[in-house]
Amino acid sequence: MPLLRRLRRGDFAWQAHIDLHGLTRDPARDALVRFFASARVQGFRCVLVVHGRGHNSEDGRPVLKPLVQRWLQRAPLKGWVFAYATAKPVDGGAGAMYVLLRR
Repeated sequence: MPLLRRLRRGDFAWQAHIDLHGLTRDPARDALVRFFASARVQGFRCVLVVHGRGHNSEDGRPVLKPLVQRWLQRAPLKGWVFAYATAKPVDGGAGAMYVLLRR
């Protein structure tokens, strides 16, 4: 079975998580970079990033979700990330994502 399909199904057990709730753009990005650097040093393969659904934002739309997706596609995180997918409801659903790190 393809790796991305397995990730979407939640077949990988995440080994660490970060919750970005309440953070603004720059502090969230800095925290995410530090988190991924630490996860790589520890040899983690799959992590959970909780970015929220935007329920507390001014217009009720997610603010961090599109930013996190953009950051995962750009340096330095791009070099560390193999794939990512929306988490299963038990792990946060649309307010979180599984991230598979490169070995």
